[in-house]
Order: sequence, then structure tokens, then C-alpha cells
Amino acid sequence: MPRSESPTPPKNLRVAELDELDERIVEILEQDGRITNADLAAALDIAPSTAHVRTRSLIERGVIRGFHASVDHNRLGRGLQAIVGVTLRPGSRHDSIVQFADEVRRLPEVLQMFFVGGTDDFLVHIAVEGSSDVRRFVVDHLSAQQSVASTRTSIIFEYHRNAVAAPFR
Repeated sequence: MPRSESPTPPKNLRVAELDELDERIVEILEQDGRITNADLAAALDIAPSTAHVRTRSLIERGVIRGFHASVDHNRLGRGLQAIVGVTLRPGSRHDSIVQFADEVRRLPEVLQMFFVGGTDDFLVHIAVEGSSDVRRFVVDHLSAQQSVASTRTSIIFEYHRNAVAAPFR
């Protein structure tokens, strides 16, 4: 699915029922999405065919939505990360929300974007080279939009992503 599209969840979405083996498979794959089927089976003390069938079932049921690379943005020259809280102007909110989300999620600096309740309408997680790039992103891509009432930027010093990131030093 292209990055600009957002899947529409079914209205009758039910929580997937997982047994202990399914839960263990998910836990191992969260730690290492590149583990071979043979190593997964060995870790679970099950046959490789069982590991394959159970993993395929988790994918088909939508429990596992994909396998992703954990990228070191420092090595890509984008070592400064920030979270930008964005509040939209009151008014035709639905159209503003949809338009804002469609435009911003496509920007290469954006790692993640969250539509949230509370003070902010959106939290935009970006990775850029330096502080002047944060300023440029906020001014050119966020504040310049007529629907944006205000922004609030927080620089990220360190972060932890469960099951993926290295521990704090």
C-alpha cells in the first residue's frame, strides 16, 4: 500500500484470539523480524512446518501486518529528531484534518504521524539533519498551511521503541 494511503479499519473489527503459541511467535518476531523459520521453530520447540503455518495464519488474520527495518537515521545524515504538535484552526475541521494528513504524511522528513485527542490535533515525528532543518520543516510545511493554528516543537534526545531499539546507555 502506498505511504499516502491509510487503511480503513473494518467497523466490526474483533480482537484476534491468540493461544500461547501464537503469543510466543508474535513476541519473538517483534524482537527479530528477520529470524528464519527454522530458528523460530527451534526457539519454540516445534516443527518448522508448524511455525510456518502459524506465522502465515497470524499474517492472514492481520495480527502481523508486516516486517519492518529499524533504520539508524544518524547514518543517513538525519540524526536530529523532533516531535511537532500541531493544532488546526476551528471551522471546517473534517476537511482540514484530511487535507493536512494527506499532505504531511508524504513528506520525506516524516517518520510517523499521529492524529490525537487533546491539546494537539496531530503529533508529527520527523528526522532531519540539524536544527535549521527542523525550523524549515515547521515554517515551510506546517505553519504555512492555512489550516494550522499553532505548532509546538520538542527535540528528541533519546527514545526507546519496545522490542526494537537499543537500551539507553
